[in-house]
Amino acid sequence: MRKFFTALIVIPLGLLFVVFAVANRHFVTVSFDPFNSRDPSVSVTMPLFAVIIVVAILGVVAGGTATWFRQRHWRRAARQREAEARQAQAQMAEFRASAMTSSRGDSRFLALPPQGIGYGAGGRDKHGATL
Repeated sequence: MRKFFTALIVIPLGLLFVVFAVANRHFVTVSFDPFNSRDPSVSVTMPLFAVIIVVAILGVVAGGTATWFRQRHWRRAARQREAEARQAQAQMAEFRASAMTSSRGDSRFLALPPQGIGYGAGGRDKHGATL
């Protein structure tokens, strides 16, 4: 089903690119010299559709890079929280182990429930997140 929907989007998009390329195949000169427009020192002559597609690709890459850099503090916070969760799990395992060894001869301690009761195997909720 997913391949069908992918094809439903990719095939018309590909046809649109082909029609766009055929309609805009005349050559244009792209100049990178703002001071001399008649005889630029740095220029490229290429089909118009190639210029538009290259600029669109560069825009997507620039936007993705900017978004990736802006999200760095969220990724750092997620790594820190994951490390804290692992440390808490290790401490809890130590506590349970020490509680089990000390409670064998002592009836004052209640037995701890097995790990992950009500959350599936391995202490995870129904979405797979670690508790």
